[in-house]
Amino acid sequence: MYLNVDEVGSAVTSLAAAFPAAEVIELPEPSVEGRACHALRIGTGAPGTRDAVVLIGGVHAREWGSCEILVDLAADLLEAHRDGTGLAYGGTGFTATQVRAVLDGLDVVVFPLVNPDGRHYSQTVDPMWRKNRNPARSGGDPAGIGVDINRNFDFLFDFGTAFHPAAPVRVSADPADPQQVYQGPNPFSEPETRNVRRLLDLFPRTRWFVDVHSYSQDMLFVWGDDDNQSLDPDRNFRNPAFDGKRGLADDLLYGEFAPKADTDDAARLAEQFCQAVKGVRGKDYTPMPAFDLYPTCGTSDDYAYARHLTAAGNGKILGFTVEWGKNSFHPPWPEMEKIILDVDAGLVQFCLTAAA
Repeated sequence: MYLNVDEVGSAVTSLAAAFPAAEVIELPEPSVEGRACHALRIGTGAPGTRDAVVLIGGVHAREWGSCEILVDLAADLLEAHRDGTGLAYGGTGFTATQVRAVLDGLDVVVFPLVNPDGRHYSQTVDPMWRKNRNPARSGGDPAGIGVDINRNFDFLFDFGTAFHPAAPVRVSADPADPQQVYQGPNPFSEPETRNVRRLLDLFPRTRWFVDVHSYSQDMLFVWGDDDNQSLDPDRNFRNPAFDGKRGLADDLLYGEFAPKADTDDAARLAEQFCQAVKGVRGKDYTPMPAFDLYPTCGTSDDYAYARHLTAAGNGKILGFTVEWGKNSFHPPWPEMEKIILDVDAGLVQFCLTAAA
């Protein structure tokens, strides 16, 4: 069955206690309702001596299985490494040598539950709740409680200025927006997003970042605000000359710049993920730029990649978002168990490709 908030936290601390290749990372800020947040570093090297893959989940409260995917991934890697065995996920398998390559070559940082208050509310009151539970801007309206954590990162936050008026960007400045995509009053207004930022700061050698969500069976890579292009570096999110032009598909007004080498690397990693997923039981996941799903701003993956462009000294991080499952945020548990195998196979392959 799906884990509750306390069980997710207990799983993280128990894994760290049971395996020498794991350690708990205490995130600096409790949630709005006072819950402590924990991540897990997996790897045989001393902290900070390896490039890092940062994996987060539980950002959107109703997407219950993201936490289980990451907890199970951590347990699988640690157990296989300790026992000197491989891993088998349906028709996709990894040898003991490949498992060692991941743990010896990387810091795998797993933060399975970014939004504990939202998950608790979704599991006990409103299964379709998406946001956190910050009441500060609600004005007493229950629908106005909370911020969409995945619109609260510092990337094109001023969407009214940045995007074309006709762009269908899925974000809102209304706390009671029925789609629950309220961005908050300013970037990083929420402790949950600040914890993710802190995690990236704690691991300056982070080179890859994956945010686990549902649903649509996709593996998305940056950018999310517009079509990718590698020809005109002046067309970039920092350039106000292109305000009011972003967010329209297949137009000549704008395209978000990324070097071809970066988009090629991101596409290769996304394709490797999808191939491993398909090998488990034949499920087709699609590798594609995030914008191809719908235009967004303030998302974790775009923020992670943009960091090296906005502050000197930040390393380059390729950002990704998994959208697991086909048509439900909380599938029946027997199907969720199969989805966990699908996605964990993809994530092991992702880490193995990164470590190579």
